[in-house]
Amino acid sequence: MKQLAFILSLLLSSLAAAADKPAHLFILSGQSNMAGMNPKLGFEPETAKLFPEAEVAYIKVAFGGQPIRYWVAEWDAIATKHGINVETARAKDKSKGTLYYQPILDQFAELLKKHSNPASVTFCWMQGENDAKTGLDAAYGDALKQLVANLRRDLKQPEMNFVIGRLSDFGKADNKPWQAIRQAQVDLAKADPRGSWVDCDDLNNKEKNGVTRDDLHYTPEGYKLLGERYVRQAKALIEGRKPAENGRPE
Repeated sequence: MKQLAFILSLLLSSLAAAADKPAHLFILSGQSNMAGMNPKLGFEPETAKLFPEAEVAYIKVAFGGQPIRYWVAEWDAIATKHGINVETARAKDKSKGTLYYQPILDQFAELLKKHSNPASVTFCWMQGENDAKTGLDAAYGDALKQLVANLRRDLKQPEMNFVIGRLSDFGKADNKPWQAIRQAQVDLAKADPRGSWVDCDDLNNKEKNGVTRDDLHYTPEGYKLLGERYVRQAKALIEGRKPAENGRPE
């Protein structure tokens, strides 16, 4: 009987200790380069390293080849404001509304069942290739700003941090839509005290037949480093420090 009581005491102490740990929650979302990032190979080890005394949990909602309008309900109005013909832009859409925003809300609600009072919430975004390729860059900055605002409102996390993976150097200097989206991503990160960005220019260097090229998708090591950089920039924001200005936190 005494042994059973001792075991129960240890179990309760363990559960209490776990409950006392602060919880840092992450939302990973975007298109193919987010879908290709395996959190277990870069992201998770880095969270274990940088948050050793805390619980870390995350959700991932990512689908290759998708435009930002599938996350932002207000995209039609934003696009119209920027002179974009919405009907033409959506001509081949499989949905006239959003597809991937509600899953974020639903999965986050599940996280909150276990971590009801998180110490921090950070949104990690890796998307923009589709909008650049289809010439919809004019609406991108406002759409991304709206997405962040919507998440802060609907998740009831007004102090949510965000880290944007800036489009890589796959699109060259003369690719104006690509460069415009890169700039919009950095501008939003710099304008928000809880925002930061990650440089991806060194994550996509692939070699074939002795020639190095900047590929659209990243190398295995590149995806690993992407996850690490997300966590490092988030750590700075959580602690109230200035994130790495060059997007390459050490």
